[in-house]
Amino acid sequence: MSEALLAPERAAQTPGVEREPALAIIDSQHGPMQVRPGEALLDTLERHGHQLEYQCRSGYCGACRTPLLAGKVYYPEPPLAFVEAGQCLPCCCRPVGDITLDLSHHD
Repeated sequence: MSEALLAPERAAQTPGVEREPALAIIDSQHGPMQVRPGEALLDTLERHGHQLEYQCRSGYCGACRTPLLAGKVYYPEPPLAFVEAGQCLPCCCRPVGDITLDLSHHD
């Protein structure tokens, strides 16, 4: 099950909430991709040649909504678009450890 978390500065004040690691791996049907510290998932995906639809890069529109199959993400700023459990907005979230995404609907 996937999970969205608070931003790290808020996580530090909330017991049991993890912080962003120095290194994370995105796994998908296209193979693993290394996330740079502080990098939004959309930036990582684009750096690895994936072209996801997006409109805002700030979590406003929800166009980049992607299934999050495993792992956790956090949003430095709460997105305005609705995000259900098992989804993430790559434009504005960051991984907390390794994650698995389903990119098939973006191909």
